[in-house]
Amino acid sequence: MATAPNQPEVFHIPLPAPEETTLALPTPTPMMLLQQAIVQGVSIEQLERLQLMCERWEANQARKAYYAAKNAFKLEAPTILKNKHVKIEPKDTSKRGAEYDHATLDHVCDQVIPLLAKHHLSHDWKTEQKGEWIKVTCILTHAQGHSEERSLSGTPDNTGFKNPIQMIASTVTYLERYTLLMVCGLAAKGTDNDGRGVTIEAGLSEKRVDQLGQAIANANTLDELKTVYFAAYREAEKAKHTTAKQLFMQTAAARKRELQ
Repeated sequence: MATAPNQPEVFHIPLPAPEETTLALPTPTPMMLLQQAIVQGVSIEQLERLQLMCERWEANQARKAYYAAKNAFKLEAPTILKNKHVKIEPKDTSKRGAEYDHATLDHVCDQVIPLLAKHHLSHDWKTEQKGEWIKVTCILTHAQGHSEERSLSGTPDNTGFKNPIQMIASTVTYLERYTLLMVCGLAAKGTDNDGRGVTIEAGLSEKRVDQLGQAIANANTLDELKTVYFAAYREAEKAKHTTAKQLFMQTAAARKRELQ
């Protein structure tokens, strides 16, 4: 039967070509490989090697998360102002006293802790004493487990009319404040000089140690870090300041990892 002229070809409508889809397969992690190995019944030796690889991978991921959070924290770093004026009267009235302003420990904590928590970071201190020397260490830890620490040591603060326990407490508070600022890479605005009764070894003042440590922690490039670190270390070496040298080494190593 002949087809009628000019009849539309209704069954010859061109259809769009089907879109090509690519399934994104997850990148296998050591944990996934370990789970597969358990299912497949591999040997104990192979499982131990996979477990070790898994632990190293998780530690590296935690370290990366720590530095990412630390950098994000520093982008929002609060301005810490001195909030307390102190006047020390000497025991010997023939000698001059001292007056200064400083940021108290609770004030520093109020400014720092909420922002640390926002970026899944938290801090803690540990204190030890050998003879008259008191060592305070501040540990900064990320939620994934990686942590880093900064330490300072000093002798009891014998300024004013403090009893022996108050002398120790004053030094501990002072060291807690400074180690917290250092591990966070911060400094109180217009660095205070309130540790007049705290001796952090002879040769360098605590103010100078803090200034040098902050310069290392805030270096913007590896070349700048190298320059400020060696200058600070030479100054501490010349002053025979063992604590400062250790502090500068720890701070420089941490900043180098952040910049790499």
